[in-house]
Amino acid sequence: MPIVTRSLMFVLLLLTVMVSTHAADYDHSPTIGPVKGWLVIVGGGEIKPEIKNRFVALAGGADSKFVVIPTAGQDGQIDLNKIRESFSQHFGVSHVTVLHTRDRKSANSKEFVEPLRNASGVWIEGGRQWRLADAYLGTAVEAEIKALLARGGVVGGSSAGATIQGSYLVRGASATPNNPDGDNTIMMAPGHEVGFALLPQAAIDQHVLVRHRENDLNSVISSHPDLLGIGIDQSAAIVGHGDFVETMAGQVLIHDGKKHSDKEYYVLSPGQKFNLKTRTVEQTNSVR
Repeated sequence: MPIVTRSLMFVLLLLTVMVSTHAADYDHSPTIGPVKGWLVIVGGGEIKPEIKNRFVALAGGADSKFVVIPTAGQDGQIDLNKIRESFSQHFGVSHVTVLHTRDRKSANSKEFVEPLRNASGVWIEGGRQWRLADAYLGTAVEAEIKALLARGGVVGGSSAGATIQGSYLVRGASATPNNPDGDNTIMMAPGHEVGFALLPQAAIDQHVLVRHRENDLNSVISSHPDLLGIGIDQSAAIVGHGDFVETMAGQVLIHDGKKHSDKEYYVLSPGQKFNLKTRTVEQTNSVR
């Protein structure tokens, strides 16, 4: 075979591998919630009683077993006993285990994840979502959270605990020597763009109206048009299951890559039902 022909074939083969590898970086599966389980995703701030009650009910009631994950917070703010007592009091439940580590080896240990295997509800607290990704992404903790959903449990979270539930992680810029909290004004931070994908093909933002973040997801959806952008205002929530999410207690902004009058999003009000598969608003009846 002539040298030129062999070289051309090599180049074509290399290009094919590069394209295949690049394509593998993107998840083109549809946006859809858990088939058996439920997601309760809160935009930060005060968690309204109706949201707490919904979360507890979806877990099977106040006598169920719950796990709280506070790892998004700063080390100095994490007191396991206080977190356990606070969650128990505010959610009206008694069987609460608090799981926290920054050691990925611990996050992969059978002993550490055992409470997740016995729980029907997990709550992920706020802070910085990159801390959750650094500690748990790709570990047994993430796997057990998904297993909990697969058996019909519920995962809830607020602020950082909301954003980590999407497949694309926004505001994920991690700590620097001058900024131990990271820079949460950066929407797309290389190295921290992957969430737990409990809601696949979605980027979830929080505090959107209170902090004037209405347009912040525009650049993300422009760069990743397959994604659904969901901006949840402070104290608002979405409850997701199967093809649908329902809005609760406040407004939710949908960024679908289309123009809506003079905006690149439209607003869902409490009680509205959104079809994740068709990306359309449907009736206002409850998801459950």
